[in-house]
Amino acid sequence: MLRRLDLRGPLGDLRAVLPRPTTGGDGPLNAVRGIIADVRERGDTALRELTARFDGVDLETVVVDPADVASAPARIDPAVLGALEVAAAAIRRHHEGQLRAEHRTDDDGLCVRSLSRPVERAGCYAPGGRAAYPSTVLMTVVPARVAGVEVVVLCVPPGPDGRVADVTLAAAAVAGVDAVYAVGGAQAVAAMAYGTASIPAVDVIAGPGNVYVALAKREVAGQVGVPSAFAGPSEVVVVADATVPPEFAAVDVVVQAEHGPDGLAWLVTWDEAVADAVEAEVVRIAEAAPRRSEITATLAASGWSVLVDGPDEALAIADAIAPEHLQLMVADAGDMAERVRNAGAVFCGPWSPASLGDYVAGPSHVLPTAGTARFAGALTVSDFTREIHLITADRPALLRLAPHVVALAGAEGLDAHAESVRLRTAWTDGSDDG
Repeated sequence: MLRRLDLRGPLGDLRAVLPRPTTGGDGPLNAVRGIIADVRERGDTALRELTARFDGVDLETVVVDPADVASAPARIDPAVLGALEVAAAAIRRHHEGQLRAEHRTDDDGLCVRSLSRPVERAGCYAPGGRAAYPSTVLMTVVPARVAGVEVVVLCVPPGPDGRVADVTLAAAAVAGVDAVYAVGGAQAVAAMAYGTASIPAVDVIAGPGNVYVALAKREVAGQVGVPSAFAGPSEVVVVADATVPPEFAAVDVVVQAEHGPDGLAWLVTWDEAVADAVEAEVVRIAEAAPRRSEITATLAASGWSVLVDGPDEALAIADAIAPEHLQLMVADAGDMAERVRNAGAVFCGPWSPASLGDYVAGPSHVLPTAGTARFAGALTVSDFTREIHLITADRPALLRLAPHVVALAGAEGLDAHAESVRLRTAWTDGSDDG
């Protein structure tokens, strides 16, 4: 199931030669643009028709009854509810540590304060339809709540019965969602960006999804805030040596592959015996897995077993891929982790599987994919806030700095900028407080 790629020897330009999934060319992008235009023009009518087309269900309304959300925790397994509560607490605890205190600088009469302010409305997206992802509800909504967002709404594709899964609604209740809408795909992103009669427009949209969802978020960026990461199909690179059981490495390759097609699952090692053993274990695990079709589809398209000369080369491969999840299952995992440049999240050692991060470690599992870890990172509180600067100068400070303003404004040919300080420096009413 894993195709072997021998990269021993000089590596060359890795970004140019490494196989990678694609977004499917112009087809998906054109489809997304058509969907967005349709939702902007026809609103809820388009949402219902698109839901019928893509999800196979006819809905009278995409609005989920708030009473159904509130009562959902009582309808799920108590052990699952307990796990949701444990996960929510861990996510909240981690993200509270990201809250930024006011930053202030004072310089001889010039005071600059930087304040972090939450956006008013956030839209969160959780995948659904064929599977339920209550963890994604927590991983998007809880950071927004910690940031202080006033209104948080959630879009989730309906299941075959036209309902959002109870476990997803329970997660929404635990996280404190204000409204849930049974709509998915690019149409959900368009609705949250531009608003419909049922779904109010938001200020920020966050959450992972398939290629169509990720492309839709790129298309509406500018209308709303969208984290710069491309949060698309799931990815993992597992770097392994002979110090870890091969079944550990194999199952962690399979874990991300079970999300379905268009993802990426790689093993990287400098030990041929490790590659042989892990590849065999992947076959065994995949053939017995309940989601065998999703796993085999991902591995057939983007499942690779890569041989390199050593740890340095393995790290170079990982940095070139810039994966969503990077697992370092090697003897010196801690030291190697310090040298990682590009990854959404790094899991160190045999007892730190990515599954831990997917559910209960605390950081959001909404991570960069498709190579965007080169310039973007995990979803954080800062994605739901923006910086506002408060600048206050007294007259002596203005007099001191005015010549520099005039000089720079003159260099840029902006005389009104210079005049705004010249007027003040020439003012003679005797005021000293600006």
